[in-house]
Amino acid sequence: MKFNLNFERCKGCTLCINVCPKGIIEMQSERLNKSGYFTAECKDQDACLSCALCAVICPDCAIEIA
Repeated sequence: MKFNLNFERCKGCTLCINVCPKGIIEMQSERLNKSGYFTAECKDQDACLSCALCAVICPDCAIEIA
């Protein structure tokens, strides 16, 4: 299972970054979504534990572990 982000829903709140036990989520700074936010991204899908803590804490339901 992998970290999947709905790019347009993410508001860059960074809650997922703080809760990730592996520290593999970071804010990207290359492209803004339609709402004008830089979004989160998983920098190492292979290291993802699929714990879904990031998905649970996301207030915008922008993250799915599938």
